Amino acid sequence: MAGALLIALLAGLAPVFARASESLWGLAPCELCLWQRAPYWAALGLALGAAALPWARRPLLWAAGVAALASALIAAFHLGVEWRWWPSPLAGCQAPRVDPSLSLDDMMAALRPMPTKPCDEPAFLIPGLPLSMAGMNLIYGMGLAALAARLAAKEPR
Repeated sequence: MAGALLIALLAGLAPVFARASESLWGLAPCELCLWQRAPYWAALGLALGAAALPWARRPLLWAAGVAALASALIAAFHLGVEWRWWPSPLAGCQAPRVDPSLSLDDMMAALRPMPTKPCDEPAFLIPGLPLSMAGMNLIYGMGLAALAARLAAKEPR
């Protein structure tokens, strides 16, 4: 049960830390940044289920690991967008384009309220460290997935 609670805690910390980075350090999230958070909430719920249901602990821990891996895969895709290996297919990731035929009011009405930055503009938490938030999430998500898999493998069948 302690392992499942650890996974739940670590899964919950990831999106909370990301949200705190917005408030405390002023890092604006892009749409892909926001997408990376949802799998952690799923991992949190699955890990709490694993803690509460001993008979289902093994499969729920595996599923929590898969959810963390999903966030890591989104982060890997996001890194490719940041490095301009490929464009993001999400409309919200594109920088707003100005259509000169529109009035100022029409342009203002067409602006999305969130996210406030394009996905190909990396957000760096630590100045001088060439590791964006997406890169940090890739490492964190892979580590959490590996830990969940290891704990699941130790559970009796």
